[in-house]
Amino acid sequence: MRYEVPDECRYLETHEWARRAGDAVRVGITDFAQDELGDVVFVELPAVGDELDREAEFGVVESIKAVSEVYAPVSGEVTAVNEALRIA
Repeated sequence: MRYEVPDECRYLETHEWARRAGDAVRVGITDFAQDELGDVVFVELPAVGDELDREAEFGVVESIKAVSEVYAPVSGEVTAVNEALRIA
């Protein structure tokens, strides 16, 4: 699947971003959102192979302050996840 995302970051109003990384698209949450959350205690990530729809919820970040849904800034198939985000 080919993505039409420019090299620079694009943002949703909900503080998620997307940036082209070769033939894939890397997504994340903004530094502002991370700062607002504070200490993160749990992260729910999609599985490799999951299909995401643009602006649909695909994960959850839970901190000592709040639980926040994470929304897909683009549609596509998950090809990798950052395993370092999984909190034991």
